[in-house]
Parts: sequence; C-alpha cells; structure tokens
Amino acid sequence: MLFLQYPKCSTCRKAKKWLDEHHVTYEERHISDDNPTYDELKEWYGKSGLPIKKFFNTSGMVYKELQLKDRLPAMSEEEQLKLLATDGMLVKRPLVITDDVVLTGFKEAEWTQKLI
Repeated sequence: MLFLQYPKCSTCRKAKKWLDEHHVTYEERHISDDNPTYDELKEWYGKSGLPIKKFFNTSGMVYKELQLKDRLPAMSEEEQLKLLATDGMLVKRPLVITDDVVLTGFKEAEWTQKLI
C-alpha cells in the first residue's frame, strides 16, 4: 500500500496514526517532495471510480491562487491530470493506493471499511 502525505498536514498525521494503530503496512511518500506523476494520477483516477475533482486539494493555497474553482470546469480530464502532476500541493491528501482501492482524504469509516 502506498500512503502519500504531507507531514505538516494535521489530517495526514491523524491518518498515519490510524494506519499505525491498525497495524496497516504502508510505503510512505512525501506528496510535495515526490509529486505523483501524470501516469500515476491517470492510473489512480481510472482505478478509483471517483470524479476527478476528488483528487484536488480544494482548500489549498495553490488551488485558490490558480483560481481553479472557476477554471477546472472548462478543462479536459487530461488537462486536469497534467495540472495535478505539476504540484503535489494541488493533490488531495492523504492519498492511499492499494491494488484495488484508491482513497482521497481521511474518512475513518471509509478507511475501516476498505482497508481492514
């Protein structure tokens, strides 16, 4: 399992603590130091079944600075994935990837259902 997170993010710290408490084994990756690539994002998006907007950190500063709330609706999925690949701070975190599960953000009930 791959766990993408930003160490200064309180939700990411809470998610990591939850994983450790539930003895879930994971490979940790710093989302801004090692940004997800276009190919990774495309694969994860396809596997997730989620709308692409769920992959954006809509409360982040970069999202707001780029005025993406107004710009995203006019962009194709490919353009949005390419944009996400430019900056890890645009990507919703934490992000969990397994062979058959992709989770964006930390929702304890969902994580319990899908990971335990």
